[in-house]
Order: sequence, then structure tokens, then C-alpha cells
Amino acid sequence: MSPISEFRKKKLLYVFNVFFDVNQSGEIDRKDFELAIKKICELRGWPAGNPKNVETHDSMFKVWEGLRSKADKDNDGQVSVDEWCNMWDAYAKDPSTVMDWQLRYMNFMFDLEDASHDGTIDGDEFSIVCSSYGVDKNECQEAFKKMSKGAVEVNRDEFAELWREYFSSDDPASPGNFIFGKTSF
Repeated sequence: MSPISEFRKKKLLYVFNVFFDVNQSGEIDRKDFELAIKKICELRGWPAGNPKNVETHDSMFKVWEGLRSKADKDNDGQVSVDEWCNMWDAYAKDPSTVMDWQLRYMNFMFDLEDASHDGTIDGDEFSIVCSSYGVDKNECQEAFKKMSKGAVEVNRDEFAELWREYFSSDDPASPGNFIFGKTSF
């Protein structure tokens, strides 16, 4: 088994650190998901009891349980950097091993970014979500242009292909490298 490339490792660590390890503890655990849910619901204005708030809790905790069950090899209730990278490396070697939680998270992110609910993501929708995680809004706008290849919108099928590229491609020019708002690694 060949080691994961430095380029892919940088991409994986970026998503780990910015989008998953919300409390910056160095590991992903349920607390990170609780903080992410709070951030998402505040961003969208979904108070406790709102159906979208309930749906967000349900979806994100299913993502956490799926991630934990696939990546937490030592069963300590946390996903370490090594466990995270090993899981995504296995996926890159065989994308047919896509796991339910990965699809759930991809669809959750698409739906979160598609604030207008029109079945597509535009640059503004994309930038609002990515910048809420601390990514520079101008960099998000530039990343959207690169991932959309200059198109005004990206639909769910296109997003799914970009997602696959992000987690499996070693090509720095792949449009999928930009789906999390960063323009370079």
C-alpha cells in the first residue's frame, strides 16, 4: 500500500481541522458535531424546535455515528488524524467503498449551501457557508469560480463529482479541490 501523497494529506487535514475538529482539540468527537450543529443553525436562523434545526441535529449525528463506526479503529470515541487519513485513503483506493455517512454529509453540505432550495449552489451561497467556518470570503468566491469551472451554478450531480475528486485526486488542478472554499494547498 503506497503512502498517501502530501498534497492529499494537506486537503484531508484542512477538512479535518476546519470543518470537523470544530473545538480544535486535535481529534474529532461528538462535541465537535454539537458545536457544528449550533453554528449551522445560528447561520441559517433555525431556533431549537424548528424542523430544520431538528433535521440538522438528526443528519449531523448520523454523520458522526457513521464516521465513528468507520474511522474510530481504537474505539475511544474520537477520530484521530491518522484514523481520518486512513479512512479517506481507503476510499481513494476504492471509491466504490463510499459509506452512507459520506453520502449523507455530502448531501447535507450541498443542501446547506443551496439556501435558495433551487437545486443548485451559486457563488454567494457557497461563500456564506464556507466563510462561516473562518475561510476568507474572497478566497471562497475564487474557489467557487475554480470548482464551477466558471459556471454560475453547480448542481447536485456536479457537486458529487467534485466531492469525489476532492477526497481522491492527487491532481492540484482538479476542480474538486476547491469545494471547501480554499484555493491552494
